[in-house]
Parts: sequence; C-alpha cells; structure tokens
Amino acid sequence: MTSSNDEILRLASADNFRDVAGPGYATHDGARVRRGVFYRSNELQLTESDHGAIADLGLRAICDLRSQGEIDHHPDAAIPGATWMNFDVSGIPMDEVAGLRDRRSAIDLMDRVYRSFVDDARARSEFGGLFRQLATGGPQLFHCSAGKDRTGWVAALLLHISGVDDPTIESDYLLTNALTAGSRARVEAEIAKALGAEHVEAFEPTLIVDIEYLRSGYEAVTTRYGDRATYLRDGLGLDDTTVATLRALLRDES
Repeated sequence: MTSSNDEILRLASADNFRDVAGPGYATHDGARVRRGVFYRSNELQLTESDHGAIADLGLRAICDLRSQGEIDHHPDAAIPGATWMNFDVSGIPMDEVAGLRDRRSAIDLMDRVYRSFVDDARARSEFGGLFRQLATGGPQLFHCSAGKDRTGWVAALLLHISGVDDPTIESDYLLTNALTAGSRARVEAEIAKALGAEHVEAFEPTLIVDIEYLRSGYEAVTTRYGDRATYLRDGLGLDDTTVATLRALLRDES
C-alpha cells in the first residue's frame, strides 16, 4: 500500500479499492469531484497493513452489496468506527457461469446482469436504500465481491450525479480491468488448471468490465425510464432532496 497527497490510496489485498472521485474528476460545468467522501472496493479481505490504512480513513459506514451467501463465504473485515450495512443486490449468477461454454454466452449473461439493475424491483429497492444511506454523508465505502459490476454501476451513477461526462465515467469504469489484472490472471490460471485452458476464454467476460455491459444498463434505463434522472427518481425512489444532497457531497466548487 502506498499513499500521499498526490496518489490514490492503493491496497494490495483489495486491488479494486479506490476513491470514487478518482484524482478529482472535472465536471462538465467546471467543478471537481470531491475526494475522500465515497470509496469503492472489492470484498474486504485485508492484510494487517491494509486494514490499518482503511481504518485511518475514518469511515462512517461499510455498505456491502453482496448476497448473504457471498458474505458468509468471505465476511468483511470489521473496520473500527464504521457501521456495516447490507444492501443485497444479485450479481453474476454463478450457477450459470459454471455452464458457460463460449464467449458470446458469457457476454450475454453480463448484459443481462446489468439490465437487471434496472428491471429487477428488488435491485432497484436495494440500490435506492444504498443511495439514501450515502446521502447521510461521508466518508463511506461501498463494495461487492469483485468491485466491478454492482459497485461499478453505483460509482457510474454517482459520477453522473456529480456532473462528470460519460467518456470520463466510462474510462473510470474500465480502470477495473487494469487494477485487477494480477488477481484476474490468478483466477484464470485456476480455471485452466481445474477445467482446462479452453474454458478460460469462455469465462473471461465474467471476470472483466466492458463498456457493452455498462451501456446495456443504460439502454435498459432509456427503455424503461427515459433517462438516468428519472431512473434515480422513479426507479430507485430518490427524491430531489436526496439527489441534491449527493450532488453537494460529491462536488468541490472551489
């Protein structure tokens, strides 16, 4: 782990941990996204050093987007001073992953996962609860298992609320692939060893993020709600005050 005033905190044992604001992304109207408010991560299986680094952030809450089965398999490390909360959103259906035999089927599965963030009533309810919790103020951390799909969707919406343009949001979303390259290579090696090298290509789309996935979610938003603002209001049940509060928390106008 390294950090300084000019570097984004990096954790060896949670390789997709980062500040939602990135380096302080510019908004379309000349503001910046404020750092130190919201953090995103994969599951918190932490070394002693990284546990101390996260504890030093002074987090108020850890918001876990995983299912109970995921939590039972890999419970989060407790962070002093942070209240742990669960907002259960279904991620990649692992029973279907086990049956994948070609790359296109895996991509179709991922597209379906992202559409479910919009079309599934339970997912909308849980996401709505998460955003209302985040609106109570930072610093808070939210995460799922790999920190890429459920977490990536939330981060993209937060950056949208703050006024960041879509190309920047997409670039930030894709950072997952670079940050998790090492751990992904280890998983792919395990797949090759257990099932054979020919299965790696079929499984690989479930191990990465792709703009196609994010845009599948956006297309579902357009089809069902027209735009992201309406999805936030009518889909997630966020009133204007909650969205305005999130926007104020996220933006540095100075």
